[in-house]
Formats: sequence, structure tokens, C-alpha cells
Amino acid sequence: MWNQQEIFSVGIMTTWEPDGLLHATSSHSMNRTPWPPLVHHVVRTVRSRNLFQPGQHIVVAVSGGPDSVALLSILHQLRSSWNLTLTAVHCNYGLRGNESEEDQRFVETLCHGLAVPLHVRAAHVRTHGRPTSLQAEARDLRYRLMQEISTVCGADRIAVGHTADDQAETVLLWMLRGAGLAGLSGMPAVRDDAVVRPLYEATRQEILTYLRTVGISYREDSSNAKPLYLRNRIRREVIPLLTQLIPSSSHALCRLADLCRADDHYLDQDVAVRTASAVTWGSAGEWTLDRRIFLGFPLPLQRRCLRLLFRQCDAQHRPPSLRTIDRVIRLASTTESMSRLELKSGHVVVTTQSLRFIPVPVGHGCHRQQRDADAPQFPFPVPSELVWSGTGQRLQVQIQQYDSRQAPSDRKRILVDADRVSHSLTVRSWLPGDRFCPRGMGGHSKKLQDFFTDVKLPIAARSRTPLVVAPEGILWIVGYRQDERWVPTSSTARCLVITVDSPPLTEGTN
Repeated sequence: MWNQQEIFSVGIMTTWEPDGLLHATSSHSMNRTPWPPLVHHVVRTVRSRNLFQPGQHIVVAVSGGPDSVALLSILHQLRSSWNLTLTAVHCNYGLRGNESEEDQRFVETLCHGLAVPLHVRAAHVRTHGRPTSLQAEARDLRYRLMQEISTVCGADRIAVGHTADDQAETVLLWMLRGAGLAGLSGMPAVRDDAVVRPLYEATRQEILTYLRTVGISYREDSSNAKPLYLRNRIRREVIPLLTQLIPSSSHALCRLADLCRADDHYLDQDVAVRTASAVTWGSAGEWTLDRRIFLGFPLPLQRRCLRLLFRQCDAQHRPPSLRTIDRVIRLASTTESMSRLELKSGHVVVTTQSLRFIPVPVGHGCHRQQRDADAPQFPFPVPSELVWSGTGQRLQVQIQQYDSRQAPSDRKRILVDADRVSHSLTVRSWLPGDRFCPRGMGGHSKKLQDFFTDVKLPIAARSRTPLVVAPEGILWIVGYRQDERWVPTSSTARCLVITVDSPPLTEGTN
């Protein structure tokens, strides 16, 4: 067994064998040694779920615990063959005194040995007067810090060490809280096209076996043993009991999460399409919903509609509780001509014609004034039509046979090779770190922030400019520039025709 120091000092080369599996070769002995099974497992997860691509820059969250240490170690082993750039982040909350300081020193030593740059951040969490739990506030702070570092570094993804066991625990927690499909969906493998979970399908036992095999040590968080936290009791008492009764129970809970997430995503898309014509947005983030149309929806559709709308005005992209949603629905169902309901995020006014939500003033967290990595996105199925609330522009997409004699793309219309992109399109606003390959630049990528500067688009207008996006990447900065990668070629048989009915917010330079 190699110890930690040996792993740091031995040069490693990676090669691809005909069987498609990664293998490692010591630069000293040149004897081929298969990678541990967990590495192959992670590679399959990364590929099947499209978590990241070779050549990308990944920020890795490293607490010092077994999951994050294994994650950093595996990505480090893939770094050469995948041409990855790695940057580690460690958050020191200082909540466990000297133990927190020892965690930080351990991570610093680990990253130094692996030659991975490390950013350490002191994360100060309030211990009194919090609106949320200590764990929730620490999590939000951690993600915010990681996003800031990712933006500064120009990273493509943020990798965190959640495992299949974490997923099973999360599903059970939400189940005990009486959650609906969204809660039972647990954690996605990819969050907002930014945060990825490469260990998503790996069990905790696989992690520990891997660390023993390669001889890397890790830190144990003493707070994980305290029965004070419900998750700890589920981990130490409920999961083992379920495993004793049904050995595959954790796997079944993870499968349940995947099924619920697919259903929840489909229903969100369906509701967004159904309600698009009934909702208008104001420049300050307020929205107005046609009351007559809303009351014509069945109750489940009403709830989901309000959840989507409120989520778009929350800095953390979180909806209010079911209790709050039902209060709004009851208010909308009354016969009074004017009613008002005060919420933490703003207030709802119900008139005979509409429901109107007015968010808290600028700087108090409304999504459209204080953007974060959770930008709202709306489904854009092929064929369909969508009105982008930020500008009032009407977008249309259809599929047709490609004819090279067709008029070329312009500011109001683009053609996309229909067989080179998935058809589950969405329309959203830009996010920090977004990149695309502007047509005319020979396939070179460019940050959207830099592109907006080049075309002299005012900062206030950038968040309202729609982007048409496929799972493979951005297709069109609407009204400005198409992505070069999806332009039809001589071999194109079918094309997507995407049009917009009005010019962009400002002319700029195309």
C-alpha cells in the first residue's frame, strides 16, 4: 500500500487502453497499473451525466473529510489525461476551535503535496439570531464563496463531494418533512450548469475503500457524530436499519430522487409554457398574474405556478413554504375586490383582474436586482413560441429541412444544425462565467461579460438579454451573435430556425 508521501512523490502518467478504461503508469517503473475501481466509476458518472469536459478549469471544495479528499485525489489523477486545471477551496468556519484549524492545516498540506492551488476563506457564521439553521447558513455561505472564487479564477465548474449516501439521507430528510416532488428530487448531479457532483453515484464505503487502497488519510468532523442534528441520526440510526431490512434501500432512494427530478422538471416546463401568456414582469422585478386564468388552473398547477414565480424573485432561487403558497391561493380565491398579503420577500396585492407581487426594495435580495448563480430558465421546446418577460421579445423555434439557399442568419433569425444539438432548449439570462464561441471568431470562445462590453451593451440591460441555450451550450445571444459551433454546414440535413420579433435592447455592434 502506498502511503500519502509516496503518492505525492511518484510521477504518474495516464494512458487509455483499448478497453476504454483509464490506467496509470509510474514514471519510475513504467509498469502499467489499473486505476482503483472508484476512478472508473467516477469517469463513467462524469461522462454519462456530462458533468465536465476535458480541458476545463474546476474549483474543488475540500473540507478535509473523506469524500472531499477522495474527490480531489481522483480529479488530480485525471488531471493529466483530461487536461484539467484544478483549484481547491477550503472554508474555515471556526466553529470547532482548534479542530477547525487542524482541518485547515491538513488541507493546506494535502494541496501542497498535490501541487493544487488552494484558496482558504474564513467563513463567519452567526451563532445567534439566524433566520435559518446553522448548517443551512454555513452551506449558503460556502456556495457563495466558492462561486466568487470560481468567477475570479475563470473556472468552468465547481466540484463538491456529495455521494450516493448523502443523496439517500437528503431524500429521507425531505420525505419526513412532507416534501413534494421538488424535495424528493434531492440533490441534482449538476446544479445550474455550475456545481457538479462527480461522486454522485459512489457510496461512502467505496470512498473509504479507495482511500485505504491509495493510502491517503483524511479528517473526521466530530460534529458528524452528534445526535443534535437530524441528518446525523438518519445516517447513524435510520440508514443502517433500512439497509438491514432492504440491502439496496440507499440505491432505491437515489433512484427515487432521479425519477422525481425528471417528473418535477417536466411539470415545471409544462407550467411555464401554460402560464407564459398570463404573466408580465416589471422592470423592478415585480410580476403580475392574470387572476382569471390563474383561478382556472387546478390546485396543483396553481401551486407550481406560484412556486416558479416566487423562486425567480429569491436570491437563493428558493420558493416560499407550501403554507405561504396556499395563503396566496386562498387570497386569490376570495371575492373581495382588493386584498393584500405581506411576505418576507415583499407583498402580494390581489385585485379583481390580477395577482401582483411587489418585491422588497433593491438590495434586499430580489433576484432581478441581485443576481447569483441560480438564473431562472424557461423551457423552449421545438416547435414553440415564448415571450421573454425581460424585454417583451417574442421568440419562436421550429424545425425544417435545411436548404443551403436559405437566407443566412441575421440579428432576428438564426439557423442551427438540428442534428448537432439536443432539442430540450431553454431561454435564460446570462450568468457570470458564461462562455460561447461567437460566429466569425474561428471557433475561439469568449466570456459573455467581455462580449457585452465589446458590443457596448449597458450593464442594466445585460441581465434582461435572452440567451437560447441547448444542453450542449449557448446557441444565440438573441439579437447579437450566434454560436459558431452549431452553424449549418454542407452536411446539414435539418435545421432549427429560431427567430425574434424585435431588435435587441440596444443596437451595439454585431
